[in-house]
Amino acid sequence: MDRKVKVMIVDDDKNIAELIDVYLKKEGYETKKFYNGKEALKEFERFAPDLVILDIMLTEIDGYEICREIRKISNIPIIMLTAKGETFDKVLGLELGADDYIVKPFDAKELLARIKAVLRRYNSKHSDNVKLVIPNLTIDISDYSIIYHGKKMEIPPKELELLYFLASNANRVFTREQLLDKIWGYDYAGGTRTVDVHIKRLREKFNLEDSWEIKTVWGVGYKFQL
Repeated sequence: MDRKVKVMIVDDDKNIAELIDVYLKKEGYETKKFYNGKEALKEFERFAPDLVILDIMLTEIDGYEICREIRKISNIPIIMLTAKGETFDKVLGLELGADDYIVKPFDAKELLARIKAVLRRYNSKHSDNVKLVIPNLTIDISDYSIIYHGKKMEIPPKELELLYFLASNANRVFTREQLLDKIWGYDYAGGTRTVDVHIKRLREKFNLEDSWEIKTVWGVGYKFQL
């Protein structure tokens, strides 16, 4: 069974946040509400959302600043919310990395349509991206090559596929069962120990000094942490 799409809702108007939460849960999304920008940023990596619905006019930290901070660590879709009559600089929002915006009050069907549209564009763009470039590491799935600190590295295909998948979904946690399904296929006869062995071999190939790592999330699984 596919996992639910995770949506982070950030709005200091609790009524609106609750309304969005009800809409999305009814459509099968997994949600988490935050009424404070600082709390949202603090919990962002732990929740690891697939999409953020972000109000602009927040106390302490506004939506623009939150968008800027999220873009330092993630490229997931962000939909910004603005109240009717508020000044909204669409160009600024897009330059900071927002994918879309919607004016309050909004229709539930319109919000859902916007969510589906940005997720569709995001997934389509990333499915075509065969080369992944992060600090000191380039993974090209088209020819199964890795360049690490400027040098080509030989690596077994399954290890490369596992690394590429985790790095393509940076900061998102996957269980061993999910990784088995994604890399080896749902009908693979081996156990989850296979994942542990491949993770161990990958870690042995890279330096601890890099800005990223394959991190164990105890009791859950693994993630590629940027």
